[in-house]
Amino acid sequence: MEEALKSQGPVHAPPEGFLRKWVFSLDHKVIGKQYYALALVSVFVGMVLSWLMRFHLVWPNTKIPGLELIAKTGAPGGIITPEYYLSLLTMHGTLMVFFVLTNAPFAGFGNYFLPIQIGAEDMAFPRFNMMSFWTTFVAFVVLIAAFFIPDGPPISGWTAYAPLSAVGKDAGPGLGWGQNLWVISIGIFCIGQLLGSLNFIATTLDLRAKGMTLMRMPISTWAWFITSSIGLLAFAVLLPACLLLLLDRMAGTSFFIPSGLVVSDRLQNHAGGSPLLWQHLFWFFGHPEVYIAILPAVGIVSHVLTNSLRKPLLSAKVIIYSMMSIGFLSWMVWGHHMFVSGMNPFSSLLFSFPTLTITIPATIITLIWLGSLYGANIQINAASFFALGFISMFVSGGVSGFFLAQPSIDIYLHATYFVVGHFHMVMGVAAIFAIFSGTYFWFPKMTGRMMNETLGMLHFWITFVGTCCIFMPFHYLGLVGNVRRYSSFVDDFMPALMPLHKFITIAALTTGAAQFIFLFNLIYSRFRGKPASANPWRGTSLEWSIPSPPPWNNFGGVHPVVYHDPHQYGVKGSTGDFVMQTSPEQILNE
Repeated sequence: MEEALKSQGPVHAPPEGFLRKWVFSLDHKVIGKQYYALALVSVFVGMVLSWLMRFHLVWPNTKIPGLELIAKTGAPGGIITPEYYLSLLTMHGTLMVFFVLTNAPFAGFGNYFLPIQIGAEDMAFPRFNMMSFWTTFVAFVVLIAAFFIPDGPPISGWTAYAPLSAVGKDAGPGLGWGQNLWVISIGIFCIGQLLGSLNFIATTLDLRAKGMTLMRMPISTWAWFITSSIGLLAFAVLLPACLLLLLDRMAGTSFFIPSGLVVSDRLQNHAGGSPLLWQHLFWFFGHPEVYIAILPAVGIVSHVLTNSLRKPLLSAKVIIYSMMSIGFLSWMVWGHHMFVSGMNPFSSLLFSFPTLTITIPATIITLIWLGSLYGANIQINAASFFALGFISMFVSGGVSGFFLAQPSIDIYLHATYFVVGHFHMVMGVAAIFAIFSGTYFWFPKMTGRMMNETLGMLHFWITFVGTCCIFMPFHYLGLVGNVRRYSSFVDDFMPALMPLHKFITIAALTTGAAQFIFLFNLIYSRFRGKPASANPWRGTSLEWSIPSPPPWNNFGGVHPVVYHDPHQYGVKGSTGDFVMQTSPEQILNE
């Protein structure tokens, strides 16, 4: 008994006072909610920016009331200029990739549930955990500040390609202090993610409860652990890249600026740099970042599906090994983003091969999900539907990746809407579907109340149909040569595409409006939702063995003992159709 009660990991006193409890909290659960809230704010800001871009593409000369108050030079009279369109594109991509797709599935849900799922009281380093969030929050504030300076946000895109991003204000609007704020923001963000990744790794390896072997951890915990390992290396590359870019801009160095470069009829006083160096450094981070967004989503969906199917997946271990394979291969494919950079054709072939290879573990995971559906008694609810919607988006967006893995095809499609459709579906929409699935599934545990299932299903169907109507046509636009990043239709063939763009814009406005259904459901259910029991979904993992919402120290000072893996559903001879990890009940053929 003494061993079971023995403290595992950090112990801190119950929070006292408003600031320590809700603002500068050491509680991993509060920090997880803070990350989720930051991602929620970011996604709605990013959605509004996408609305503005779509509106401008279809009705370029229509005034947008009030926009001139924020962007006097970028939108004089409320009409978006081509340069400001690029600024909106830059900020939309940056917010969505960094502050939504990284924050919510990894930092938000991971902070809240990883310690609970392994039987720990808190993260290994609670103060580092608090620092990681507030560092990320400062990065968000610095980025948003670019909207409110005379210079305006940068026009260099979320990838900030050099030398456009490196030479300063000579290159165009927003490339003075707007670009400086962007670089500083991403550098600060990297620091926050490095602190978080170290914490996740230490917590997973050192604070597991008695009996919680690695293979008894839920797939979601494995996903957060693998993702933190990727993030520890990926953000460690992007951080110095941002420092070098800032030095080029402010200290006169020439890491990314070649000699003899003339910008706006002015010879730049730089020599010896290479713009391709920035691309190598950025994409060495950038493609693992795809899996920093998608692997937590895979873990969440696997966790939700196992519960919703009421039976184990065909092989949880194979999913875990496949996620490990994806994490390993993610470091070998960055060059496929650079097929149009003039690289040696032999190098293109070398990058093409692992790009195709990485689809194998992803395909195995998908087949396990689909095979597990056979003969299952799936529970119909918003969480399970968004999990199935994730599979649909992941497959639909992933199939187009086969085309882009071929250098000869990618050279034609690279600068078109085909790529935009591909990465929005496989990385953006799919990951957001997993966020929705996790929210509907874990909301009862986080708040002690149930979300409204009727509103949840309405939210799902509008969002699912709407996203198909938005991003599926992008592939067609790319195949016919519609170039991305253009703010207007100037080529002879492009006006014929306007009806399709209008259809996409109407779908985007409708789908975006449906997200307010989710927001209302989230807020209303938090205060007026039906009270939830400790285990409303009849789950097996450790988070369902404690009250809803959990106490400040998770398990009330009594550390659990784990006897089984978390996949014990449909167990014959059991009193129910599941056996919890903390139950000493003997299970045949485990």
